[in-house]
Amino acid sequence: MIQLRDKETGTPIGSISESQLQFLIDQLEEESEKDQDYFINAATLDMFEKRGVDVGLLEMLRDALGERGGMEIEWVRS
Repeated sequence: MIQLRDKETGTPIGSISESQLQFLIDQLEEESEKDQDYFINAATLDMFEKRGVDVGLLEMLRDALGERGGMEIEWVRS
């Protein structure tokens, strides 16, 4: 299982599938091959929508972002 979390608070965002994780990896910049965190904001989520993101993942990320200008998310395998 792959868990997404708010990197700043450690609050769980939700579980994602391998294909959803691969979408994030393909779309977002990684600083290294071991990188497991990403910055997202409303513009990122709009870009995801245009690129055919899974609706469940998009809703999960929009809910997590809420009214904030941006946030760091991280993923972990459990």
